[in-house]
Amino acid sequence: MKPVRFTRHAQEQCMERGAETSEVLAAIEHSAREPAKHGRILCRANFPFNSTWQGKHYRNKQVAPVIAEESEEIVVITVYTFYF
Repeated sequence: MKPVRFTRHAQEQCMERGAETSEVLAAIEHSAREPAKHGRILCRANFPFNSTWQGKHYRNKQVAPVIAEESEEIVVITVYTFYF
C-alpha cells in the first residue's frame, strides 16, 4: 500500500467523530471502495465497539474515510463514523 497522509481536516474529524488512525488505515487497506464526489473514493469498515458514544451504548462502529489516491500517496480528505 502507498504511504497514507492525513489532511488537517481529516485529523480533526477523527478526533471529533471518535475514529482511530488504525481503523482508518484498516478501512483503506481492507475494505471495498466506492466512488465519491469529485473523483474521490469512499472506504467503509465495521468494527466491534461495545461502548458508549455521546451517552448512548453501541455495539458497532463504521469508519468511512474519503480518500484521494495520488501517484505517490493516498490522501485522507475526511473521515465519517457511524455508530449502531
